[in-house]
Amino acid sequence: MRIIIAPAKKMVVDTDSFAVDSLPQFLEQTERLKAVLQAMSPRELQTLWKCNDAIAGLNIERLEQMDLRRRLTPAILSYEGIQYRYMAPGVMEASHLDYLREHLRILSGFYGLLRPFDGVTPYRLEMQARLAVDGSQDLYQFWGERLARQLASETDLVLNLASKEYSRAVEPYLPEPVRFITCTFGEWKDGKVIEKGTMCKMARGQMVRWLAENSITDAAGIRAFDQLGYHFQPDLSAENHLVFLKIKA
Repeated sequence: MRIIIAPAKKMVVDTDSFAVDSLPQFLEQTERLKAVLQAMSPRELQTLWKCNDAIAGLNIERLEQMDLRRRLTPAILSYEGIQYRYMAPGVMEASHLDYLREHLRILSGFYGLLRPFDGVTPYRLEMQARLAVDGSQDLYQFWGERLARQLASETDLVLNLASKEYSRAVEPYLPEPVRFITCTFGEWKDGKVIEKGTMCKMARGQMVRWLAENSITDAAGIRAFDQLGYHFQPDLSAENHLVFLKIKA
């Protein structure tokens, strides 16, 4: 099984907590994206990033100084979003980190597909950014089948805990034998399932942590997830779509 998750916009440098295992698998493509970004003007970059002046200034400075091979942070520690706070890899036991090494993959507009202990540097480039590169009109076209092909070479079961923005870089390209399971975390309201962004991110991070703590490696095991008040709902689920509802005590 491989678990896919999205990255977070906010990134930090942490070269002390854990050692980097390896460089990202698609570094050649990342070098190309870096060159294209570095050739753009500050105004073009801010338009691409859709951010304020302060965030643009920080990331332009990062881009100017960017080194993809030195002073790297393990990917699992480099992102600071809600999902990563609930996953809390910094306080995981060694055996749980080993589980992440094998089973977790982070999707990235800049790096493509990251293993948890691949070394990365802070960047800003969302998967849905309309960056034209080498004849591709956007990053979905640029990455094409590469990410799905890599996942399919590793497993026949992908657990999707990524947002739609990122999962669509993989799902359409997976070959038929690979099972793709998506989880929905929501609440029952007015006769339907309602998803709330922040709650979904919390649940995804908590599920990754729970999967690692319980060494879950098959589809059946996923259904036992019961953290943060969520419980599996068989009547609302399908074979490849698992629905978990937050049940108020």
